[in-house]
Amino acid sequence: MARQAKKAQPKSLEQRLWDAADALRGNQEPSEYKHVVLGLVFLKYISDRFEARRQDIETALADPDSPDYIPNEARRQTFLEDRDEYRSHNVFWVPTDARWASIQAKAKLPEIGQVIDTAMDLIEKENPSIKGVLPRNYGREGLDKGRLGQLVDLIGSIGFTESDDHGSDDVLGRVYEYFLGQFAGKETGKDAGAFYTPRSVVKTLVEMLEPFHGRVYDPACGSGGMFVQSAEFVKAHGGKRSDISVYGQEFTDTTWKLAKMNLALRGIEADLGDRSADSFTQDLHPDLRADFVIANPPFNVSNWWDAKLQDDARWKYGTPPAGNANFAWVQHFVHHLSPKGTAGFVLANGSLSSKSGGEGEIRRKLVESELVDCIVAMPEKLFFNTGIPVSLWFLSKDRAGNGHRRREGEVLFIDARRLGHMENRRLRVLTDEDIERIAGTYHSWRNRDGDFVDVPGFAASARVDDIRGNDFVLTPGRYVGVEEAEVDAEPLNDKIERLATELFAEFDRGRELEDAIRRGISGLE
Repeated sequence: MARQAKKAQPKSLEQRLWDAADALRGNQEPSEYKHVVLGLVFLKYISDRFEARRQDIETALADPDSPDYIPNEARRQTFLEDRDEYRSHNVFWVPTDARWASIQAKAKLPEIGQVIDTAMDLIEKENPSIKGVLPRNYGREGLDKGRLGQLVDLIGSIGFTESDDHGSDDVLGRVYEYFLGQFAGKETGKDAGAFYTPRSVVKTLVEMLEPFHGRVYDPACGSGGMFVQSAEFVKAHGGKRSDISVYGQEFTDTTWKLAKMNLALRGIEADLGDRSADSFTQDLHPDLRADFVIANPPFNVSNWWDAKLQDDARWKYGTPPAGNANFAWVQHFVHHLSPKGTAGFVLANGSLSSKSGGEGEIRRKLVESELVDCIVAMPEKLFFNTGIPVSLWFLSKDRAGNGHRRREGEVLFIDARRLGHMENRRLRVLTDEDIERIAGTYHSWRNRDGDFVDVPGFAASARVDDIRGNDFVLTPGRYVGVEEAEVDAEPLNDKIERLATELFAEFDRGRELEDAIRRGISGLE
């Protein structure tokens, strides 16, 4: 009987769109094409939102039973062009020549690039909050206009405000985030993926920090993923997006623009400063004291130092080495925390044990000041652009406890290196269950009334004296011990006999295979 072929799983909307968009990339580098595609996604989304709002207004004005009913057609048209009717509902005003229908009607024309550039200009002029943010240069000579027109038709197939099982906001979120992730996977070099932190890593940080209310700050915000996930967390727990205030900073100009677009798409108001800037030398939020700092700063940056940073007030626990910015980031985070603030961030594992350039001393002072709350060793291959093993650090200024810290003078260590599953050959992903296990362990430990107990091989609470005995090395494996082995009830002599029988059977099978191969080769002579 013929073996039945395994039925292929249907591709999701975002997968189908990505496959088509990537096929249209041609000779464009991913770093460039990223802005081409995501700019069009942004344009289509705000146009869809505009048209949906326009339809709502038109329906209300033309319905005799509606309190907004206006019998006069000319007056109705005036209301349809009233910008406040859109802005009051958090909808961008889109001029006629920038609306998607107008753009798509010209998709096959050789001047489609100039048409899109003009649309971007018009939208920015009408909406100051995104001034200077939208991508341009669609009319450049190196961008194939035939492929660009096909891409316009493709993006036009996304209905961001149509009925969807997940809701229209989630259609946008899924497509935008999927594209960001795919572009991060496509790029190569030191900047690849710098704008994007994988969702499972962001979700772990957010689930552990629980930013329900207050000021959230990310001084290395990339494309804004930390803020998006924080807003989603608040919403999922019955809160409103306005329950958190968002502050950020980003060094790379194109990525800063990407973050502004990403947040604008979701209606998240954020203060990312008026430009891209270096968080160390041009701190755009010098007086900010945040309730939550959440970040994935670039790992092991060696060219960050500037002479004017020598006596900076942020280096309370020691001047970081000029050859590595890891502990500059850590102290920048601490500096910007409110008196009861908590921080969660990603660092390369070298920061857990390095002693070069005074890093060991800075780490000692952080531990002895009881700022270090928890360290989580993460699995490998979580990031698109680096195989460097990483850990999550959690710092807290809430040393008095206030119902949060379980015990004074202790640090929680979690070894999560064996969690997650390989999504493909290059990338590992944490499941929701994995994230819940990590976050649940942390919350149980912080809660004085919780039921936390050490789990050999996974989690342990260590006193500062224990950490001092390990010379302030913070590698979780030193503290969690080894997982308890399952009890093996098979008698030793029986096990040896069984294993020997299995081994000899494999030897016999190997000889049979060797004989079969020899006969096959002889038959060819």
